[in-house]
Amino acid sequence: MHTFAISRGDREHGRPDVAGFFDPRTFSVQYVVSDPATRRCAIIDPVLDYDEKSGATATHHADELLAYIAREGLEVAWILDTHPHADHFSAARYLHDKTGAPTAIGAQVVEVQALWKRIYNWPALPTDGSQWDRLFSDGETFTLGELPVRVMHSPGHTLASVTYVIGDAAFVHDTLFQPDFGTARADFPGGSAHQLWHSIQAILALPDDTRLFTGHDYMPDGREPQWESTVREQRQHNKHRLGESSEAEYVALRQQRDHELPMPKLILHALQVNVRGGRLPEPEENGKRYLKIPLDALEGAAWE
Repeated sequence: MHTFAISRGDREHGRPDVAGFFDPRTFSVQYVVSDPATRRCAIIDPVLDYDEKSGATATHHADELLAYIAREGLEVAWILDTHPHADHFSAARYLHDKTGAPTAIGAQVVEVQALWKRIYNWPALPTDGSQWDRLFSDGETFTLGELPVRVMHSPGHTLASVTYVIGDAAFVHDTLFQPDFGTARADFPGGSAHQLWHSIQAILALPDDTRLFTGHDYMPDGREPQWESTVREQRQHNKHRLGESSEAEYVALRQQRDHELPMPKLILHALQVNVRGGRLPEPEENGKRYLKIPLDALEGAAWE
């Protein structure tokens, strides 16, 4: 299976190199985006390996990112999450400990923390976002080497979803999938199909040739994994008719589809790790770590 690809940029036009790493277990895509001029890079949406059957954790995918970074002679400047993930554990904390690079996420993560604090009945959980080194507001800018970076708040899939626009590349997390698969679900706690529609329209307002990199690929019709498209391709070919549907038509389509979908198998496992910036639970007196799974917490979810 095709699990790695690099989309080359260039120094002259301020286009980053984007290396994508596909995880077949969670259908997730991790990225190392780098400035060709300075060799500084950001890691986006890294995966911490977790086997729900045995409870085992590992760092195979995160270590693969580090091996690529070392091989390419890159320097890690940022570790970025686009949102608190529901289908895999974040390796952000592990990679911070390995590299010393600051971690960051959208500022609205505090709302997600407050929501899941209630779901988990977790009074000790801090809900101020202090588990990350930086919280980005909508429209905030910073640099990656010599490349400009802009943060777009892109709610709908989650309250805290953000898009990172780095040079000519936009990392659109779970808002858009490849054109042959469509768009993200909006039925998680805090999700909204109306907000998702407006977030999609903001992304599609970027220049036509903007490279879009998505957070998952589900390989429709058994094709090889893909994760890069352009604004033009999404507007013209996305199966959810993004270039011609009205908001009402899109919301009706999205809500009907979401009503049929079972929840991700790791949502209750992953959120208690990911609302803490990828930190696993602290060991108890026997040295073991434990997850807490609330029963009947997501009422109305479809069963597989």
